[in-house]
Amino acid sequence: MTTTVALAQINLLVGDIAGNARRVIDCAERLRGKADIVVFPELTLTSYPPEDLLLRPACDTRIAAALQEIAHAAVGITLVVGYPALRDGVRYNAAGVLRDGVVEVEYRKMKLPNYSVFDEHRYFEAGANAAVFDQGGTRFGVSICEDIWYDQPVQRAASAGAQVLLNLNASPFHQGKAMQRETLVAERAARFGVAVLYVNLVGGQDELVFDGGSFVVDARGRLRQRSAFFEEAETLVMLEGGVPQPASVQPFPGTEEEVYRALVMGTRDYVAKNGFASVVLGLSGGIDSALTLAIAVDALGADNVEAVSMPSRYTADISNADASRQAESMGVAYQVIPIEPAFSAFLDMLSDTFADAKPDVTEENIQARCRGIILMAISNKRGRMLLTTGNKSEMSVGYATLYGDMAGGFAPLKDVPKLLVYRLARWRNRDGEVIPQRVIDRPPSAELRPEQKDSDSLPDYEILDAIIARYVEQDESIDEIVAAGYQRAVVQRVARLVDRNEYKRRQAPPGVKITRRAYGRDRRYPIVNGF
Repeated sequence: MTTTVALAQINLLVGDIAGNARRVIDCAERLRGKADIVVFPELTLTSYPPEDLLLRPACDTRIAAALQEIAHAAVGITLVVGYPALRDGVRYNAAGVLRDGVVEVEYRKMKLPNYSVFDEHRYFEAGANAAVFDQGGTRFGVSICEDIWYDQPVQRAASAGAQVLLNLNASPFHQGKAMQRETLVAERAARFGVAVLYVNLVGGQDELVFDGGSFVVDARGRLRQRSAFFEEAETLVMLEGGVPQPASVQPFPGTEEEVYRALVMGTRDYVAKNGFASVVLGLSGGIDSALTLAIAVDALGADNVEAVSMPSRYTADISNADASRQAESMGVAYQVIPIEPAFSAFLDMLSDTFADAKPDVTEENIQARCRGIILMAISNKRGRMLLTTGNKSEMSVGYATLYGDMAGGFAPLKDVPKLLVYRLARWRNRDGEVIPQRVIDRPPSAELRPEQKDSDSLPDYEILDAIIARYVEQDESIDEIVAAGYQRAVVQRVARLVDRNEYKRRQAPPGVKITRRAYGRDRRYPIVNGF
């Protein structure tokens, strides 16, 4: 007998319980007659992660009302929906099987992740029992996200008679993760002899991006179907006697493509879900702001992006020319506001105070803060969110100015190492030059003093990025990094810079997570410490 299951890979808004419930109902109405079952992502009603919204009593009240509304709409179709469930004073990460006006079966997540960006022990208790239901003669089991990474939940579902396991997910993106999760799910399916239908959330939420890529494997672990990445999809899966039939398999995106699309989605959703329609950013003629502009245009459209060039006495003519050229080619609003009048005024105001001091990084920071004031003023006046342009390499070692180039609402490149910035720029230019080639080819410089280059203050990025990856993302010690072939003095200096600049990162805007270990909720270090 044929059973059709729809995997509803949708983009939701955290906390918008009524709005998310309406998305579920609209989807059910659209798919009624086409699908027997519709499966939605983990914690659909609150979306993921709801964090301390779960601690508000009103959250439970709204969830109960939304569930009742959805159940009444589940006529002639079965809906499998994720939500937080408060039962006898205990809260679970749950999924309900809704049909014919009631929640017929409720599953409670067994494995609660409490690492990286996850903090589920703060909010939920673990469930212990399998949940299985019948649809058209096929026995379906339910599991939630982390459950599929362990044997026990899958084994319990199989032992309870499940032929097909519906796995609801909110699996955040990082490079290479999509392939990793497919491999693991295929192994679980083959080990316990159950087909797995894996539905994943899609969209941006603060620094997290959910990449979709929902997929199906049969009971032998063979891939049968895969949805698109970084876009909503309602994927119909045909089961014959509980066996998923081969269908469309969307390709994995390449490394640069998946990162770029994550940055675009993360930026688009952060701006839009916070109620903004447009953005402004400083365009310097350097690689970071050039890539940020491309991301912003791809995310929001050229009409919703404004670029501002703010040259100083140290800005090279070619920087001004390249900024103007890119802004014109991308069709964004563009203006030039020199900072010399403001910079000179600050120097004059401070001349007596600084009379006995030589120029140093102080004067460099004043320039950055002049620019920050200009951009924030435009942001305030025009209601545009300010995007900052710093990358992970700079954020790691503090090569950025508080209340200057760090000022803003969102930092698309915050988790993107410098070398990857260049790779992404080349990838974006694959079908034609958007970012001027000279911007990619020139040695990077902050242009805050004569003839300045990044290499004056930092190790070469090939070395710096590798050390940061080992120290920050892999938690290697200085000795371990040195043993890998890096000079001890350089490693010690980089580690010291990373450690001492935690206070800056705490004050930085959020940005898209694309690596295994991003700054923010993914890496929580004390500012003051003696480690």
